Amino acid sequence: MKTGIATVSISGDLREKLSAIANAGFDGIEIFENDFLAFESSPADVGKMVRDHGLEIQLFQPFRDFEGMPEPARSRVFDRAERKFDLMEQLGADLVLICSNVSPMALGGIDRAAADFAELGERAAKRGLRVGYEALAWGRHINDHRDAWEIVRRANHPNVGLILDSFHTLSRGIAVDSIRSIPADKIFFVQLADAPLIDMDLLYWSRHFRNMPGQGDLDVTGFTRAVLATGYSDVFSLEIFNDQFRGGSPASIALDGKRSLSNLMDAVQRVDGPVAALAELLPQPAQVEGVAFVEFAVGEAESDDLVAILSTLGFGHAARHRAKDIDVWQQGEIRILLNRDREGFAHSSYIVHGAGVCDIGLRLDNSTEALERAKALGAKVFEQAPGPGELAIPAIRGLGGSILHFIDGSAPLSGVWELEFEAVDAQSPVEEAGLTRVDHIAQTMDASEMLTWQLFYNSLFATRKTPTLDVVDPAGLVRSLAIENSDGSFRFTLNGAENQRTLAGHFIAEGFGSAAQHIALQSNDIFATLAVLKARGFVPLAISPNYYDDLAARFGLDDGFLEQLSASGVLYDRDEGGEFYQVYSQTYAEGFFFEIVERRGGYNGYGAANAPFRIAAQKRQLRPLHDALPIYFANGGPT
Repeated sequence: MKTGIATVSISGDLREKLSAIANAGFDGIEIFENDFLAFESSPADVGKMVRDHGLEIQLFQPFRDFEGMPEPARSRVFDRAERKFDLMEQLGADLVLICSNVSPMALGGIDRAAADFAELGERAAKRGLRVGYEALAWGRHINDHRDAWEIVRRANHPNVGLILDSFHTLSRGIAVDSIRSIPADKIFFVQLADAPLIDMDLLYWSRHFRNMPGQGDLDVTGFTRAVLATGYSDVFSLEIFNDQFRGGSPASIALDGKRSLSNLMDAVQRVDGPVAALAELLPQPAQVEGVAFVEFAVGEAESDDLVAILSTLGFGHAARHRAKDIDVWQQGEIRILLNRDREGFAHSSYIVHGAGVCDIGLRLDNSTEALERAKALGAKVFEQAPGPGELAIPAIRGLGGSILHFIDGSAPLSGVWELEFEAVDAQSPVEEAGLTRVDHIAQTMDASEMLTWQLFYNSLFATRKTPTLDVVDPAGLVRSLAIENSDGSFRFTLNGAENQRTLAGHFIAEGFGSAAQHIALQSNDIFATLAVLKARGFVPLAISPNYYDDLAARFGLDDGFLEQLSASGVLYDRDEGGEFYQVYSQTYAEGFFFEIVERRGGYNGYGAANAPFRIAAQKRQLRPLHDALPIYFANGGPT
């Protein structure tokens, strides 16, 4: 199998696109005519430039409004085709995409279209070229790959074949099993794209909202399985029209594309078994069992502030690193590391971002396989020479400049806390508050980066994404979704800020980049937990009384229970599965905060309905952007 990507899928001029595509590891490109027309070099020079990057031109496109035209328009389209053939010969491209006709002049009829393609095939054959026909989902007469295949079949020419596109098939709900009966040698090219499920005009949906396989809601895996079942073994190419991608980093989008294809082909083989045309199976997606630790890079002053916060939350000083200035604060399964060391990655993170979450440790089933899968999917391995007595813990560079460490139950990783750290004898043991584990970690990024983050996590780990929600901030919208495993032991929430005036956007701007904005800690009895915390000086975020009045109306809560919620600053939500309780700390360092949650029954959400009221309360505590020094807790923000 070869991989390709359409030049329309990423931003930049043609040179920038080719560099990004080559560096990402693609075999070739679909060159869009507009990319060529806007470039200053000759067709021959463009072709040479493509090949100098180690790429091939796999497809030239698009050629529009060809088949079924009445005279004299029919003669003109054949003349136009000949001129495009001239151009293809100069470029060094041998396959052209012809998309189904959308012209109001087009005449219907399978046989008429087949006759046109038979003639065009003859003309192409004289030049050693091929013609591929694609059914646009909005084509005037042909909008279904089954009809396109019938036209190709009746044309019966070796230089005429079918081009399949997952978006055009899946957006119309066409059964993918209909592909399985098409002869592999008549499938000339396969394009892949995913998309969120949106009820809108097909053309607008296609031109603005496509994304990489695995980033949307379409069954691209099922489509690909059907194509491979034919015996097809040639190019799989990404054709992605997306407004965010057109304004994003070419290198980042190209890397996402290559990662999405690798992950897709791995997913196919996990259903159907090894496929000869595909690369070897990757190690299976890692099973995440929970959060092993969250590490903050801090200076002395920030460390004191965070220690005070952790103390009010019932954390005790449990251990100290044997060789470095790192302390472990612990409660239940939760470990918070404060790293004040002046060497290594944490210190670098502190210099760039200020104090904040710089490292997250994950408990996995197999850290070695997780690292190998991450490497195969383009993640950067993090390597820092272990100091005396330190373990070489597998780690990768995450997104937003942070680190992800992988810890499993095998020796010696299972003993990291005893080997690297020395227990602290507390003279006055802290009364724990009933916080048991990390419920979720909320990460905030620019809205344009959300798809990258989602793909990164879901390709590496055995996780799923929740539907995307729009969270209302007084200054705009924040897009939010969750990445979670099947039993809820691992949850990340991703929150995309669309402007700097939102709470999430403020946090990104002040922290100079994306990172974790809040950590949600789980309790089995939130009211008992709060009783302990308040005795230790914890002050919950003040929520408007109007919220509780509305809560009574929405859920019909009795007065006594409502008063308990209001007095404790607890927010409440309910769904068909169960109930959710959440309370927030004050905001610290211009946006970082802790959340305490209790899940009852089968509630599996994040209290998204409460987010606008929480955000409004938090923003009342913030100073205007950039009024003071940069914040110390990096960036991120969930619902």
